[in-house]
Amino acid sequence: MRITTLLLLALAATMASCASADATGDADATGDADSSAAAAADATTARPGVVRIGAQDAVSLMADRDDLTVIDVRTPQEFAEGHLADAELVDIYEAAFRDEIDGLDRDGSYVLYCRTGNRSGQAAAFMQDLGFTEVYDAGGLADLANAGATIVR
Repeated sequence: MRITTLLLLALAATMASCASADATGDADATGDADSSAAAAADATTARPGVVRIGAQDAVSLMADRDDLTVIDVRTPQEFAEGHLADAELVDIYEAAFRDEIDGLDRDGSYVLYCRTGNRSGQAAAFMQDLGFTEVYDAGGLADLANAGATIVR
């Protein structure tokens, strides 16, 4: 009887985690690339909060929407070596970073990136804590370039 109860609890936990992944639009859990693109498209009508999206989805989203503010959270030196067209530099290492982010419209639409995705993830978490309603963490610049994003110097 005890083993049966444990198996039922494990099954319920597994089903709950699968439902949670589906509810958050985690296409990687299903392996369906179309689901990921659909989730990014649906995000244009529903305010998704802060979400991590793949490079290809980010490039598509930036091409489809002119209301997005693209924010590069790297250093000025990294930015000068190459950045996305129309990106704004908000260096996460600067003391003014928190104030600059805090001064942004929380109902605006933002795409964040850095070199590898670490700093953009930190910035996205900060924006989530501040209550931003639409932030896409696009990860690293090299992945974005490989997905077709235009890099300017």
